[in-house]
Amino acid sequence: MSMDGRTCVITGSAKGIGRGIAEYLGEEGANVVINYRTSEGAAHDAVDTIESAGGSAVAAQADISDRADVERMVEVCHDTFGPADVLVNNAGITADKQFTEMSREEWDRVMDVNLGGMFNCTQLFYDDIWNAEEGRLINISSVVGKQGNYGQANYAAAKSGMFGFTRTIALELAKGGSTANCVAPGFTATDMLESVPDKVLDRIISGIPLERLAEVEDVAAVVRFLASKDSSYVTGEVIDVNGGMDL
Repeated sequence: MSMDGRTCVITGSAKGIGRGIAEYLGEEGANVVINYRTSEGAAHDAVDTIESAGGSAVAAQADISDRADVERMVEVCHDTFGPADVLVNNAGITADKQFTEMSREEWDRVMDVNLGGMFNCTQLFYDDIWNAEEGRLINISSVVGKQGNYGQANYAAAKSGMFGFTRTIALELAKGGSTANCVAPGFTATDMLESVPDKVLDRIISGIPLERLAEVEDVAAVVRFLASKDSSYVTGEVIDVNGGMDL
C-alpha cells in the first residue's frame, strides 16, 4: 500500500488521531500537509518526525471554518507539493453540555468547524481530488455519530452529518474515478481522554467487546488503506473502528 509521491492533506493533524494519520502516511512515502489552528509547535514537531523518517511534510496554519484560511492552505499545498491526491477531513471540536443548557453559539461553533470546515476543505480541494489519479476523500467521523452520547447533541449531529455528506460526494466523485469514504472511530487513547476519570474510562471500556480503547495506529491503518490505490473499489462507505461497540 505504498503512498510514494501522493500528496495528502490532513486537517487537525498536529495532535491526536490526525497526527497519527499524518505520520503513518508520511512513513509510507506520502507528501504530507500538516494542518493546525493554534498548535504551531506540535505541527512543526510532526513535520520533523516525518522528515526524520525519510518523508516530506509541511505545516499549514488554517482555521478550517474560515474559508480564506483554507484558501491559503491550498496555496501552501500547491506551492510545496502540487495538487493534493488525498484529503483527510479530521479536524473537529467539542462543546459539551446537556442539550437544555446548550447555547446556540455552542451549537453553531461545533457545526461551523465540524461540518462547515469539512465543506470548505472539500470544496476548495475538490478539483485536485477529481483530477488526481485515483483521488481520495476521507472523512473522520465518530461512533458518537451513530450511537449518540450524553451531553454531545451538537457533536453527534455534526458527526452523523458526515455520513450523508460522504455518500453524496462519493456519487459525485465516481465519474472522475475518485472515491469518498468515512471512518468512524470509537473511543481512542489520545490527549482528549487524559482528563476523563478512571471510573468513567472503566465504564467505557466495559462496553467495548475487545475490552480496550482504540490506539491511534488502529485508526491510521484504516485511513492508510483508504488513501492507497488498493482501495479503488471502495467508496461511499462508513467504516467503524470501534472494537465491536455495535455488536
